[in-house]
Amino acid sequence: MAPLRHLPLATLYLSERCNSRCRTCDYWRHGRADLDLEAVSRLLPSLRRLGTETVVLSGGEPLLNREWATIASLLRGEGLEVWLLTSGLSLAKHAQQAGRLFRTITVSLDGTDAATYAAIRGVDAFDPVCKGIRAAAAAGVRVTVRVTLQRANFRQLAGFVDLARELGARQVSFLAVDVANPHAFARRDGFEADLALRPEDLGELEARICGLEREHREALDCGFIAESPHKLRRILQYFTAVCGLGPYPPVHCNAPEFSAVVDAQGRVSPCFFIAGPREASASDGLDQALNRTDMVELRVAIRAGS
Repeated sequence: MAPLRHLPLATLYLSERCNSRCRTCDYWRHGRADLDLEAVSRLLPSLRRLGTETVVLSGGEPLLNREWATIASLLRGEGLEVWLLTSGLSLAKHAQQAGRLFRTITVSLDGTDAATYAAIRGVDAFDPVCKGIRAAAAAGVRVTVRVTLQRANFRQLAGFVDLARELGARQVSFLAVDVANPHAFARRDGFEADLALRPEDLGELEARICGLEREHREALDCGFIAESPHKLRRILQYFTAVCGLGPYPPVHCNAPEFSAVVDAQGRVSPCFFIAGPREASASDGLDQALNRTDMVELRVAIRAGS
């Protein structure tokens, strides 16, 4: 595989810390580091050489980094489109400033009511998060809602579409809860095994996807629901496989050829779900880290599906 010469998208974890207490994640337990302004400044020559167009600020919770606004402003000054991925707990407080800095804000929202939200996210913050989404939307920024479907909330599938519209979001997207990947969520102590659907839940999820196709056809057709019916059914196939009742949906992903992740300690990974080589660091240049021999070999293995 040829070296990477062009990287349209880069994701920067501004903080390992988080103000949520999610059942699916351990950043809030162990996270300490923040990516500071100086480290981001050192990335700029690499981003220019790679022709990067969009930078996603993520974490942990990026708004816990005291320099988040300065970092976003620096990136915008480079002509980059800056996208915020946030839990939304403090979004209402920062909505006006965020609206000036970000082209898109994506908020994780895993319940359509306070009780479900608190059970999954570990904090009683449903109303503040909804307030933040409304405030950001009112500030004119494109706000999208991201839902992680799991056993505690899959019955609210259609309700998420209605809630996202009510809050002023421009789009809602769905993904299945990950129950196996320690890298993606900084897991050190395992995780609760009852997050995925059980065999007796699968028929109900299928029925709710069918209902979504009937009752929210316009939202599917216009792209307000980001996933097509086919992609929603891949979520059903995934949970069926987790239950041992069928194969996992095939994955052919080329994301590491077009994007990369830099964590709060400067380590470089090819994507959110796959760790990079331990020695791959952005400190000597993101392009150099991405074109290390072991990183190139890792992308070859990803493309091959191995």
